Amino acid sequence: MAGTLRQRGLDAQGYIEREGSLGKVPHDFRPVVAAARDRLLDVFGGRMHSAYLYGSIPRGTARVGRSDLDLLVVLRAEPADGDREDARLLGEGLDKEFRQIDGVGTLLYGRARVLSELERHDLGWFLACLCTPLLGEDLAEELPRYHPDSLLARETNGDLALLLPRWRERTAAADSPEARRPLVRFMSRHLVRTGFTLVMPRWNGWTSDLGEMAEAFAAYYPERAEQLRAAAVLGHEPDGDAAVLRSYTEDLGPWLAEEYARVHGVKAPRP
Repeated sequence: MAGTLRQRGLDAQGYIEREGSLGKVPHDFRPVVAAARDRLLDVFGGRMHSAYLYGSIPRGTARVGRSDLDLLVVLRAEPADGDREDARLLGEGLDKEFRQIDGVGTLLYGRARVLSELERHDLGWFLACLCTPLLGEDLAEELPRYHPDSLLARETNGDLALLLPRWRERTAAADSPEARRPLVRFMSRHLVRTGFTLVMPRWNGWTSDLGEMAEAFAAYYPERAEQLRAAAVLGHEPDGDAAVLRSYTEDLGPWLAEEYARVHGVKAPRP
């Protein structure tokens, strides 16, 4: 039983194991990570409580020239506009300097929010289970262990219905394949992850692999399986097809939002 659980990202007690580590960072990306560490210290200094990597680089699955660098920075106070601008400029600089990466995404939050009760099963879970410590004291030590249960499902992805109106606006504004391609990538990944967390408690495990997520979903919703499998492919290799975005905002997305609310309920409102 323990072996089966570990294969699905759980430990012997059924808790989600933390994925990723600095030891898994591929050789080609180590200079990028080292530069990010140094520049985070230079830019944020004493304002920063801790910093983390997440995504394909610390999981060891990053592809040179195709993967982005994902960072989570936790400040001692809530971030201000100046902090966000600093993070943007830091990311732009790294992206221009290192051919290994295709963009930098930096999440910026205050320590109090990360540890708040409201974020316990969303942002807190994300840090504790999906982020790899890079700098500072690891806030995972102040957070609980997590089971792949309905509460976690609801609080991580139970807000899809609220996102769809904005997705439609962004789709309408994207008037070229080049403008649509990043939207296809983003929405594809979001829908696959939402489809997976919909079935996560029944599947009883965790994975960040889009293909595995789609297959887990397919076992419970075979009538929608091909849509999610196709989205998993587009999450890695997006095209600029407007019809794909329309299918997400007018078919798959609304259906998934309704089914999610029926099974797990709706995510607690945020301020």
